Order: sequence, then C-alpha cells, then structure tokens
Amino acid sequence: MSAPDEDPLLFDLGTGLRYFGDSMRPDELFRGTVLLSHLHWDHVQGLPFFRPLLKDGAEMTIHAPAQPDGRHPGDVLLTTIRPPLFPVHLNEMGGTVTVHRAKPEFSVGGFIVRSAEVPHNGVTCGYRVDYHDRSVAYICDHQQPDDPEQVAESVIGLCHGVDLLIHDAQYTPDDFERKRTWGHCTSEYAVTVAAAVKAKRLALFHHDPYHDDDMVDAMAARAAGLAAPHGIEVFAAAEGQSIDLDD
Repeated sequence: MSAPDEDPLLFDLGTGLRYFGDSMRPDELFRGTVLLSHLHWDHVQGLPFFRPLLKDGAEMTIHAPAQPDGRHPGDVLLTTIRPPLFPVHLNEMGGTVTVHRAKPEFSVGGFIVRSAEVPHNGVTCGYRVDYHDRSVAYICDHQQPDDPEQVAESVIGLCHGVDLLIHDAQYTPDDFERKRTWGHCTSEYAVTVAAAVKAKRLALFHHDPYHDDDMVDAMAARAAGLAAPHGIEVFAAAEGQSIDLDD
C-alpha cells in the first residue's frame, strides 16, 4: 500500500515480495513496514528472496501475531530462515529486520492500522489500514464456518465500511467439501463477508495454484453476480495490479 510521502506498507511476505523488490530502482534504499498475518510458509517464503534487503541500510519493520505458546514472532522467523532450512541466516541479509507483536491499533507514519483475530488454522491476524478518508482491510486466510452465513464478530468489527476488502477466495464449493478444515473459504463466502461488512469493493485472492486464469475468472464472475445486489464491485486480484482508492 502506498501514499504520498509515506514509506511502503506491505501485506505479508509471500512470493510476490520478490516481484515488488524487482520493481524498485537498483539505487533505491528500502524502508518499509510489513503487516504479517501469520507465519505459515506461503506467507513468509518471499522474505529471503527480497533483493533490496541485501543492501546495507535497508530497514524492514514487521508486525506479526504472537504465538499461542508465547514465542515472539521474530524468534520464529529467526529459527526458520536459517541453516539447515535456508542457507543464509536472516540476520546475515545485509539490511535490518525488526519484528513487533501486532497491537490492536498502532500507527505507521500517516497510516492508522488495526488488527484482529481471523479464524484460521493457527493464530492469524487480519488488518485494516485507514489513511485520511480511505480504508483497506486484508483478510488473507479465513476458515469458512459450517454455517456459511455466519461471519466472526472480530472480522465484522475490523472491516466494517471499508473501501476495499482483500479477502481469501481459494476454493470452489467442491474444493471446500474436500478441504473443509484446511483454513480457507470459497469465493461465495468472500461475498458473504463483504456484504456483512458493507465493503465497497472486494478483491478475491489467495488463488489456488491449481486454478488457471480461466477458472479464476469464472469464480470472479460468479462472485460478482452474487455481490451485485449489494452494490459491491468484485474482481480477482492479479500480480502487478494497482488499485487507486480515489477512483
């Protein structure tokens, strides 16, 4: 997420982080903040491949949920991004990585950030970012409940009235029947959440790697049809896509 005169604010550290790093100028020094939802591999594996972090003077601040056993999220990262799981220790990257436990509300420059628990397999945070009169909520991995009309109060409170809701939409209904307890949801449930929180726009993401572009487009089209009576614009998020919240 970007705004005039603000350092970049990133959601998670997945493989897209490498592409973001490649988009930066070679002489550009990275200083930015990451809102890390949880510590599953697909959400942190981009960190050691973020080339700007190799430069001396680079600074990355990460906010992440504390672990149920009390471990600091920074300690978990230090134990996973190191030999023998990775050839280089995180502390040897060149730049500085600082990890904080995510608070319910905090500021990052001019961004006002709120966090709340999201149902998933393991402790997971959703985030809401308000900047002046614009707002974005990020609900990345969301376990769909047995009652597909129910939405966790923590999610409703966090996302109410946002301009853009970025939401998990990994499964088709058939996928979900086979993987009911795997921690994700259908695109139809993403619409249910968007309607419950009265979001203006819904970005479907966390696409299943076995779904090709045609499948994702079909899921987005069905979700858009379901969302139309609620006045919600729906689209499938894509690599390199930019959304102007002033539009």
